[in-house]
Amino acid sequence: MEQTLKKVTSPKISIITIVYNNVRDIEHTILSVLNQTYDNIEYIIIDGASTDGTLDVINKYRGSIDVIVSEKDKGIYDAMNKGLSKATGDYVLFLNSGDELYDNSTIQTVVERGNNADIIYGETKLVDEERRIVADRRHKAPSTFDWKSFRYGMNVCHQAIYIKRNIAEPYDLQYKLSADIDWVIRAAKKAKTAQYVHCYVARYLVGGMSQKRHRQSLKERYEIFKKHYGTIPNIFNHIVIAFRLIKYRITHGKTRE
Repeated sequence: MEQTLKKVTSPKISIITIVYNNVRDIEHTILSVLNQTYDNIEYIIIDGASTDGTLDVINKYRGSIDVIVSEKDKGIYDAMNKGLSKATGDYVLFLNSGDELYDNSTIQTVVERGNNADIIYGETKLVDEERRIVADRRHKAPSTFDWKSFRYGMNVCHQAIYIKRNIAEPYDLQYKLSADIDWVIRAAKKAKTAQYVHCYVARYLVGGMSQKRHRQSLKERYEIFKKHYGTIPNIFNHIVIAFRLIKYRITHGKTRE
């Protein structure tokens, strides 16, 4: 009885960090996890055989990290699949190198407000390389969420969404930059419940790989949306996306993630 109660009130959260040659940022991510007030966390780091000192930083905290893998991989989503295969928690969260949990009580807040939903999600702040908050994401998280919620864009950041491990399938490796969108949509199709926690849960470091290869990323997103939502609806949805982007640029003068 006591064990059953603990699973409901204190679920294990598997946090997975993917890193390769990012000695500048990895410690920020590690400390944001290790400093959490919530104690039922499984922390997994998948390193792509870094050569720049990243492993030295990771090894400083080896005693507090549950799983460390350092080996060559076939790209970021192959590394994410390795992390997913190692996870044993009730929920999984991907918090990649450079990104941080919003504050030290984030996981506690997510669990308390999450209602044991299949998907739990919140808002994200954007930070620069100096760790300064620069903005909110352009897309606000919706008050309700299902598999159709991404049809006008990815309105929940990957670092701000907690998914029950039993509905989290491996990433589709045909996508090199946007497989996370496909992954969330597939999980959402299986989810029976989703809970918005009405607060910031992540700090996202701007300037990731998908931004550096923006055109390929957008092309992949279009194909993913077409697969899930259909060709004709996807064309209409992208007209809405384009209109909203133009309106946003006129209002704010620049584009945010």
